[in-house]
Amino acid sequence: MSGDSADALLIERRPDGVAVLTLNDPGRRNAMSDEMTAAWKAAIEGLRADAGLRCVVVTGAGSAFSSGGDLSWLADTNSVAVPPLRDRMLEFYRTWLLIRSLEVPTIAAVNGHAVGAGLCLALACDLRYAADDAKLLAPFTALGLHPGMAATWLFPVVAGLPLAREMLLAGRVLTGAEAAAHGLVNRAFPRADLPDEALAVAAKVAANAPIATRLTKVALSGGGHTDMESALRWESLAQPVTMSSRDMLEGLAAQREKRSAQFTGE
Repeated sequence: MSGDSADALLIERRPDGVAVLTLNDPGRRNAMSDEMTAAWKAAIEGLRADAGLRCVVVTGAGSAFSSGGDLSWLADTNSVAVPPLRDRMLEFYRTWLLIRSLEVPTIAAVNGHAVGAGLCLALACDLRYAADDAKLLAPFTALGLHPGMAATWLFPVVAGLPLAREMLLAGRVLTGAEAAAHGLVNRAFPRADLPDEALAVAAKVAANAPIATRLTKVALSGGGHTDMESALRWESLAQPVTMSSRDMLEGLAAQREKRSAQFTGE
């Protein structure tokens, strides 16, 4: 995929409002280095300010999605006090989880191994599609580490407590195909087909009405509403917002005229 790059991160802005972020350190299996983390933060901040943005796809260069945090510095942490380590880790987590702050839907195209924090990044996206032979794992405790980057929240929310416990406590490794069967990813595809399949979904998302799509993302965030009454109260406000938009009139006209709608976000 072509586009401007910040060395460790490639950014492609497509004409349909889809942005593709590619983690770009294939020699280290796209480990989340300081350079990549800084580039990621800048990229998300730029996308947040893009009024024409409709959907974001995250993937990895080479054979891996991401091997997770850069472990090369861990051996030196024994000599560092807990408070500064806590501050460093919290900043790292929050930077990568900025993907959740985007108002538009996000898609992880898990093209290969997604490990630890790399898998958490995929789980932080709204939709996930994986190569059927990708390996998904979270070996925190095997390294003597407690899980991080919201793993203890993301895993149960996405796939439920039984699988979360098996992966985080027993180190279960899933292929992309198995992850799809368990709901950890939405669907799995042959590796060669994954980019086109993920972009096809992104194009469908981008073609829908932007205001309605963003409000629906808010409604479904964090696992959706806690009860039906909360959902009804939200919808009784959010649906009238879309009823007053030009896009609703365009959507109705397009359906009546049997053509594709041309939404403007107004």
